Amino acid sequence: MLLIFPPLAKACEPPAGIARLAASVRGQGMSCRLLDANLEGQLWLLEQPQVATDTWSRRAIKGYAGNLAALRDICTYRTPDRYRRAVSDISRVLAVSATESGTVIGLADFQQAPLSPLRSADLIAAALEPQLNPFFPYFSSRLPELLSDVEIVGFSLNYLSQAISTFAMIGYVRSLFPKLKIVVGGGLVTSWMRRPNWNNPFGDLVDSLISGPGEEPLLELLCNGTKQKLYVTPDYSTLPLKDYFSPGLILPYSAASGCYWNHCSFCPERAEGNTYHPVPTTHVLSDLKRLTEQTSPILIHLLDNAISPALLRALAEKPPGVPWYGFARIDENLASLEFCKSLKRSGCVMLKLGLESGDQGVLDRMCKGTNLGLVSLVLNNLKKAGIAVYCYLLFGTPGETAVEARRTLEFVVRHHHTINFLNMAVFNMPIYGDEAAEYGNQPFYEGDLSLYTAFRHPGDWDRRQVRRFLDSEFKRHPAIAAIIRNDPPYFSSNHAALLCGLP
Repeated sequence: MLLIFPPLAKACEPPAGIARLAASVRGQGMSCRLLDANLEGQLWLLEQPQVATDTWSRRAIKGYAGNLAALRDICTYRTPDRYRRAVSDISRVLAVSATESGTVIGLADFQQAPLSPLRSADLIAAALEPQLNPFFPYFSSRLPELLSDVEIVGFSLNYLSQAISTFAMIGYVRSLFPKLKIVVGGGLVTSWMRRPNWNNPFGDLVDSLISGPGEEPLLELLCNGTKQKLYVTPDYSTLPLKDYFSPGLILPYSAASGCYWNHCSFCPERAEGNTYHPVPTTHVLSDLKRLTEQTSPILIHLLDNAISPALLRALAEKPPGVPWYGFARIDENLASLEFCKSLKRSGCVMLKLGLESGDQGVLDRMCKGTNLGLVSLVLNNLKKAGIAVYCYLLFGTPGETAVEARRTLEFVVRHHHTINFLNMAVFNMPIYGDEAAEYGNQPFYEGDLSLYTAFRHPGDWDRRQVRRFLDSEFKRHPAIAAIIRNDPPYFSSNHAALLCGLP
């Protein structure tokens, strides 16, 4: 079997999904190859001869090898200006590489006009003409050598930016190896299949679509319908761990699927019906010990929607021996300064926190289960403990108007000294959520695969007004502008912990 992680996604750490699937397959005594076509494809584009038409492009092309080496050197991250220039110039080379095809490519973006990943007809069109994809020269030379003796090829499709290239690769594989069984899973596929009235439009191209965690369904396919259930440690051993766009291995690890809180209104996880399934804490600790011994990472990235309180306590008591970061809920555990200090001693360099709003009424209407007094205490505790905060805000929810949005501005300004990074998002209404019908369904993104719907805001606080507020007021405040400037371009939170200074 061959498992593929397709272009395009941030290539700063290995793909955790196919590493987990590979371990399950190999645990049954079957062979499994892994291909990070995302990393390989980007490196291939960067190495091709490019024609520059402007000064920036000429500089970026000339210096791309040095910039790539800089991203793999921890010293670069101690000089933010050097880091930003390296990242921007590498992204520029990728952009130049696709100019002739009319495709927009960057380190975190892929758009191949006129195709849209929100339309199944366009994804089928990408499969019918794979030669139009800018990665075609790469994968048409790489795949034949890998597919000659396999029976099943699986694609891990998680992001919209991967969809068009995934289907171009599927079309190529289907034409060249018509007898191969093609399986597609991943986060984006799961969201598609959880849509109301889902009807698979890809039956002529794909043999099986898998929703949710793929270990058991994949093993059932491989074992001729015999249900297998086996938890094993993810296996990264056959991935190119030294080639990613980071100064050493960032080890991704998922300790749970779903969210243990699972009460927030408008949350896609809840709307999709994704239940919470944690890996036992003892397994997590032993996995991290084994993986760090095998791979020598410089940083652990915990991928959970929110690290559970039990796991936070376990990490504080039995540190993994490597710096780590991840998402956490703002709760009573972090209200203890001593506990925050114990997390710091365990290696925690950064926590991502979903504050969403600085208005208590908005938080209550979103069922966040927290209060602003607790938020203030947690932010101050993390600051005192020396743990960086990557704060997430959400504007334009049905419970917010300009009045509440300005309270969020005021709250962030009051706590600006405790916040290292900011992510500001404009609210999208999940098409399959219970709340969608309450606020009115109408077209939002054109396409049968769209995951969101437009809605009638009860306070007439529409997306255009939200964006105007963010651009003209929120981002212009000096205290907030200073935080925004800290954010790593393209890689965002994936590189933020590196800029905080690892122990």
